Amino acid sequence: MGFAIECAHNGSRIALRGDCQMADLPRLEGAMATAIAVGAPAIDLDLADAGEFDLGPAWLLQRFVIERRAAGVQVTVHGPESEHDAFFGQILARAPPQDAAPPAEPGWLARIGLRLHRIWVEALVALAFGGRVLHTAARALRSVRRLRIPAIVRHLHETGVQAIPVVGTIAMLISVIIAYIGAQQLKPLGAEAYTVDLVVVGVLREMGVLLTAIMVAGRTGSAYAAEIGVMKLNEEVDALEAMGMSAFEVLVLPRVIALVIAMPLLTIVADTLGILGGGLLTRFLLDMSWPQFINRVDAAIAPTTFWAGMVKAPVFGAIIALTGTLRGLQVQDSSRELGRLTTVAVVQSIFLVIFADALFAIFFLEIDF
Repeated sequence: MGFAIECAHNGSRIALRGDCQMADLPRLEGAMATAIAVGAPAIDLDLADAGEFDLGPAWLLQRFVIERRAAGVQVTVHGPESEHDAFFGQILARAPPQDAAPPAEPGWLARIGLRLHRIWVEALVALAFGGRVLHTAARALRSVRRLRIPAIVRHLHETGVQAIPVVGTIAMLISVIIAYIGAQQLKPLGAEAYTVDLVVVGVLREMGVLLTAIMVAGRTGSAYAAEIGVMKLNEEVDALEAMGMSAFEVLVLPRVIALVIAMPLLTIVADTLGILGGGLLTRFLLDMSWPQFINRVDAAIAPTTFWAGMVKAPVFGAIIALTGTLRGLQVQDSSRELGRLTTVAVVQSIFLVIFADALFAIFFLEIDF
């Protein structure tokens, strides 16, 4: 039986006959638009001879009845309900009311509290993550096989050996800048020889390890987060755990160990090239011979100068590796989340490195190191 529509001229009655399919949707929309335009105070909807409705026409009919009743029109339905009505009723019952007021914007004090709560939760998550890494390391130390030496060597090559050119170049350039500024400021005072002290002490105690950590955070921290994040998106981490392998033992621990080893070695490279860059500038800017420069370097270095920087290096490496791997394991659902957490890993690594460096500076000052 074909679909047919009978409409009263005053829009007070609509009778539907036969099966209504998606192809009949424009005719049904036209009849309802006519009834709305007439503005009848009451509408009789006759479905006694109606057949089956496709999902689209059934939803249009249901919405027409709800909207007209909401507008104050008395709509009376004759005949059996569509088999889709029960399903639409469940959907509408779960939908929020249309006139519900939007949630109130929290005040400034509530926003501060929510922010502090998020920071506290993130700190607890990071603490639990670090504890699990330490537990995994304690178990792995019982067996050389569980340490996964080949994986450590591979990550050591990628994070250490391949980073030497960029770390060395940056350290040398920054040292040249420090030496240039120091020489310009000290020359009017006749103390340009102390430019060597400024470069040597600054590079060995602070700038060498700090610049290395910042470069490694941008280069390696982001790589750790992106690599593990892609594995999470591809469900490779779930596959490892399904095979009975620990993701911390396979993915996290080798990266942490490799970066803890690589950071002191990169710091030595940065210190060496940094002092060399300062020596080159003093040689051409101050006309200081190499023997004079070496003697001044020897006089400027205290017994703790070199070790003040080296003590920080493995700590900075652990911070960067733990932050990158943690954010990588937190990736869920989408590549957008991968990009966001990779950025978070870099920013947080640099912030934590600088914060830890400030704590080291206060601690060294207190113990006169």
